[in-house]
Amino acid sequence: MDNDAKKLRWYNIALMAFVSVWGFGNVVNNYANQGLSVITSWILIIALYFIPYALMVGQLGSTFKDGKGGVSSWIKETMGANLAYFAAWTYWVVHIPYLAQKPQAIVIALGWAATGEGTLVKEFSPVILQTITLLIFLFFLWIASRGISSLKRIGTIAGISVFVMSLLYIALAVTAPMLTGVQVATADMSVSSFIPEFNFAYFTTLSMLVFAVGGAEKISPYVNNTHNPTKEFPRGMLVLAIMVAVCALLGSFAMGMMFDSNNIPDDLKMNGQYYAFQILGEYYGIGNVLMILYALANTLAQISALAFSIDAPLKVLLSDSDDRYVPRALLKTNKRGTPVNGYLMTAILVGILIMVPAFGIGNMNTLFNWLLDLNSIVMPLRYLFVFLAFMALMKLSDKFISDYKFVKNNKVGFAIGLWCFVFTAFACLMGMFPKVPMFTSEWYFQFGLNIITPFALLGLGLILPIMARRKR
Repeated sequence: MDNDAKKLRWYNIALMAFVSVWGFGNVVNNYANQGLSVITSWILIIALYFIPYALMVGQLGSTFKDGKGGVSSWIKETMGANLAYFAAWTYWVVHIPYLAQKPQAIVIALGWAATGEGTLVKEFSPVILQTITLLIFLFFLWIASRGISSLKRIGTIAGISVFVMSLLYIALAVTAPMLTGVQVATADMSVSSFIPEFNFAYFTTLSMLVFAVGGAEKISPYVNNTHNPTKEFPRGMLVLAIMVAVCALLGSFAMGMMFDSNNIPDDLKMNGQYYAFQILGEYYGIGNVLMILYALANTLAQISALAFSIDAPLKVLLSDSDDRYVPRALLKTNKRGTPVNGYLMTAILVGILIMVPAFGIGNMNTLFNWLLDLNSIVMPLRYLFVFLAFMALMKLSDKFISDYKFVKNNKVGFAIGLWCFVFTAFACLMGMFPKVPMFTSEWYFQFGLNIITPFALLGLGLILPIMARRKR
């Protein structure tokens, strides 16, 4: 009975996964891309991609319950050490664009909290603002190198606050017409307004949807801590999918009530979260109170996420490293256990990604949108290894025993894994096409960066084993 009391139930799994996977920004960014038609896109992406993805993670986590490296451990067991190193490298290196944008988000949140509007970042040139962004990043890199964990604890509280306020937004926004009598911003709420046009422009937005629902592999270590994992883990995943679907659908509908789907503001991705809470405060006659609370909480949450994302992915790469692949110089640590050369490599790569685009992209809003789109191209690359590991597991099912199986038929399981792999790769490739007017100088500049950046980041992972071999 005591052991059963310590087991996680399906609702624990669903809530833990929901907090790690979902965020209000997912609603704002995808509404900015597609308008009200994103509601149909959410239904399709959750049913055809997110649910099988989450259940695959459940089977992989259950099969390799003793693996400490997550995805890289799964790859190592099924496909060998060489590809496992590259999986670990990919997991770390896709965080570089993420780290380049977090300081931007901190500046924007502070600007809204201090001035009550989003004009602060518009008053400076991209070069000046990106220089400020770089200084903020280097400051928190130094903070993280000293092993200070208080920021992470503060950020956890702030992150929960942001999460609660995001749910509060949906509840207050959806009920606002009934409670306050406000007019809906999108005049056309006919069925046709919810149906996407499946054209080239639409397919370039798929990577943002994939980016939004990814990350379920974070909960894989908890499969074997679940009470009756064969039944309760998939139930928790299905409940997670329902929760994500409800928040995505209602959140997008609420955005359509506040922002005209046919006339979406150009800076909605950058400022949409703050606009939404500002308008909500106007609906209920409390001014900027909700917006300022959200901006302050989001500032602390972004700071924590920045500090954590500098440290944790790098330690995943280096903690279980093999000197056949990683030069020993990168493993050098100071008295606090900080991998100093690893931090230096992070600083160089992030610094390049912060400053170089500022010289070719004309304004801060465009720069923010580009970096967000770059994240949606690069971050899902790590999900490819989840699907590779699952396909390999289906091929080697006789060798491994799992308490929980997503599907009993291995050929069907392999086909589902292949579908998710191909769809993710397709979404990342289509995401490389910029969302600015085509064939302009800025379009070519962004397109070039979108191609060069992921290949350069992944290509560096091929160089390290060569360096390690020469050192040996």
